[in-house]
Amino acid sequence: MSPEMRLEDYLDREGNIAIPSGVTLTSFLDRNVELFGDQPAYRYLDFDHDRTVELNWSALGVRLRAIGGRLQHLTRPGDRVAILAPQGVDYVVAFFAAIQAGTIAVPLFAPELPGHAERLDAVLDDARPTVVLTTTSAAKAVGDFLRTLPRDRRPRMIAVDAVPDSVGAGFLPVPLDTDAIAYLQYTSGSTRTPAGVQITHRSACTNVVQMIMSIGLDWDIRSVSWLPLFHDMGLLMIMFPALTGGHITLMSPVAFVRRPYRWIKELGATDKPMFAAAPNFAFELAATRGLPPAGEHLDLSNVAGLINGSEPVNMASVEKFVDAFAPYGLQPSAIKPSYGMAEATLFVSTTPADSVPTAVYLDRHELNAGRAVKVAADHPDAVAQVSCGHVARSQWAVVVAPDTEAELPDGRVGEIWLHGDNIGTGYWGRPKETELTFVNKLQTRQETGSHAEGCAEGAHWLRTGDLGVYIDGQLHITGRIKDMVIVDGRNHYPQDIEATVAQASSAVRTGFVAAFSVPGATGEVLAIVAERAAGAGRVDAAPVTEAIRAAVSRKHALPIDDVKLVAAGTIPRTTSGKLARRACRAGYLDGML
Repeated sequence: MSPEMRLEDYLDREGNIAIPSGVTLTSFLDRNVELFGDQPAYRYLDFDHDRTVELNWSALGVRLRAIGGRLQHLTRPGDRVAILAPQGVDYVVAFFAAIQAGTIAVPLFAPELPGHAERLDAVLDDARPTVVLTTTSAAKAVGDFLRTLPRDRRPRMIAVDAVPDSVGAGFLPVPLDTDAIAYLQYTSGSTRTPAGVQITHRSACTNVVQMIMSIGLDWDIRSVSWLPLFHDMGLLMIMFPALTGGHITLMSPVAFVRRPYRWIKELGATDKPMFAAAPNFAFELAATRGLPPAGEHLDLSNVAGLINGSEPVNMASVEKFVDAFAPYGLQPSAIKPSYGMAEATLFVSTTPADSVPTAVYLDRHELNAGRAVKVAADHPDAVAQVSCGHVARSQWAVVVAPDTEAELPDGRVGEIWLHGDNIGTGYWGRPKETELTFVNKLQTRQETGSHAEGCAEGAHWLRTGDLGVYIDGQLHITGRIKDMVIVDGRNHYPQDIEATVAQASSAVRTGFVAAFSVPGATGEVLAIVAERAAGAGRVDAAPVTEAIRAAVSRKHALPIDDVKLVAAGTIPRTTSGKLARRACRAGYLDGML
């Protein structure tokens, strides 16, 4: 690691994160090329073709100039450039080349991603890119898709791996502003039509420093990721090497899901500190299907941090993962339950560096009423809530009463509001939605113990739509406002009901249950859609639905209006793998299920 890269360079005299003027996401690429040359920068494990594609720093510099030079012939500064490419090093090149050329990158996905053509069309209509970057392998599918667009909306297409290195001779370095938009991060669309969050260079660089400090990482950390590169978590992973000169190994999400041990094996492939991130389902899947083959050596003592985020953290999944891999040297403190969102670039909070994941048990009925009241783990109404730790330095998170916009005391559930330099500047082309989401004023603060302390009185706050509560100084995420099930005037968290449904019968696929309210004859009623577990395709539905009704009635005092037991893969997911409850509800109401 270069000696001039010091954490102190990014902190002011009071220890707050302050990105120096002129620093951008691509500021250090030329320096990394000069310093590290033939050392690996980005490596992709292509399991479909049984090969490894590796890009060292020198080659990366050559490719960035080539693609940047081609883009400068076809675009003007500020134009949007969409990346519609498969997972791999070409995606990384396309993303950074678009930024370095002075355009705004729009990380998306190749149209062969099943079930998401409508989302891709909506995003392209919103961003209106001038150019689409893809690869030769995906060019036909991308070209066919682009030809379905109206002619006035049809961007030029470039296959990045077909651009000769010689084109780089015409590349002209562009001065970039730290506060300019670097890329548009489109939301997953789990609760609404995808919107493009405007992420500036300052936002992204701040968030990388926040993550390094919160988890206690070394600057030259190595990492391995199968996360989609169009997803906020996957995207931030490839920024570590660009900013710090580290090294990352990539693989595709499909490669991980088919054989979870591929990810686990790479985590232990070096004795250097390793960092990774994944949603909760990945920890569950790896614990179940990711153990090493008999007789194969595995040492995970080098794993410095594994962020568990992007979807609600389940304590049982965490414990299962730790139990499975502790015999191979994994330290329980390496698992870091975390909270984040695209509007905050990604990262908001995580547990302290040397702590093990913990959960508190809260009374279900009190929690539904907005109060965090601790009970014993074996209490009949106990609900486990995993701590997402402390908010990152130079970021603030307050829990607010949505109706009064006043800060609530610890122990009260409310909407989480955020403030900090890592927050995006708004939604692309949506001034009204930007005003409602990003430009909020906190009406009153708690006189003592305010979580807004140190933040200017007139600061603008991001309204997250997430519900949370502070318990013993740590942030716990309880759900989303729009997903709340309200029946007979009482609030219920859908994930709580879904967990009960999954436990009611072995014929139900854990993690693939959707609970939501729908209009009934006298008000809102509860509907359940549950996927069948493996091997339960021909199980009689009647006993299963009766078991589900009895369990939900007993635990939640809720009658179920309708239960649909469906085939695996029926419940829609977002592009990042989250349960799309609103889309499932829409399909249910339309009779599509």
